Amino acid sequence: MLRPLQDIFTPEEWPDLLVGLNEPDDAAVWRLDEDRCLLATTDFFTPVVDDAYTYGAIAAANALSDLYAMGASPILTLNIAAFPADLPLDLVQEVFRGGAEKVKEAGAVVAGGHTIQDREPKFGLVAIGLCEQGALMTKTMARPGDVLVLTKPIGTGTITTALRQEQADSEHVREAIEWMMRLNAPASQAAKACSVRAATDVTGFGLLGHGTELAEASGVALRLHLPSIPVLSGARSYIERNFFPAGSVSNFSFFGPKVVFEDSIDKIDQMLLFDAQTSGGLLMAVPAIEMQALISSAEQQDFKAWAIGAVEEGEGIRVVDSPYALESPKAA
Repeated sequence: MLRPLQDIFTPEEWPDLLVGLNEPDDAAVWRLDEDRCLLATTDFFTPVVDDAYTYGAIAAANALSDLYAMGASPILTLNIAAFPADLPLDLVQEVFRGGAEKVKEAGAVVAGGHTIQDREPKFGLVAIGLCEQGALMTKTMARPGDVLVLTKPIGTGTITTALRQEQADSEHVREAIEWMMRLNAPASQAAKACSVRAATDVTGFGLLGHGTELAEASGVALRLHLPSIPVLSGARSYIERNFFPAGSVSNFSFFGPKVVFEDSIDKIDQMLLFDAQTSGGLLMAVPAIEMQALISSAEQQDFKAWAIGAVEEGEGIRVVDSPYALESPKAA
């Protein structure tokens, strides 16, 4: 969709734009000086839960996640909103409050924004952050031998779809909401400390869609181990009952030809790996020698770090039906 713009804004004319239209990354990156970069991103969507405050908080966490995926610390946000003219004011205020309190939790500020009238509610953020150039994480830096780490379970797409159709178990919804509201800040900080330079966040394209982007940008292949991939309670059962968002079907159609599944992996699990996520975790390519340090950080800072596979020579993604065994790195 944005391809025609690439001929208008060429890298040669904008040398300080380190990441822009020519790179498939999570945020734009502008070089401020020799040491620092400014990152900018935006994201918004329609409600995925019934509670207005929770919706605002999840939308904010989701937008901020693009900054965390690239190693940036949020400093400034702007609200983007659209609401029906007849929506009660107290509900609108709760959406804004949920978003603002999540931004404050991230150590940033809401400095303004723009709201229009629309028949369907929409809310999100423009998010601005800072990062040292040497700590920047992109999709282009995964290397063979890296361990693939995921920091949140998958399955929010199918669970929130079941919720919209009033078919979701309340405990499954509660668990999904808890994960969607979590900021990826501690995982991002630990990744930078452990010399991780390749990461992305798992959102609308699902685990396999965002994994494909990471593999293609880095010129590598990914091997994922299905039993090691964390899944939200009930998610598989909802897919069995055909509860999944339209985005999951699009993901399966578009990214499916680039993925090879072991014969024992059925269509239910395949669709689960393409499930369109909201405010998902970080998918990181961690140098094997840094894995123990990352695991220690996860224990100390209260975030999860599941080792789900490895980066290999080649192209595309291979999904196997055996648990991933974390090997001890060999001494140089």
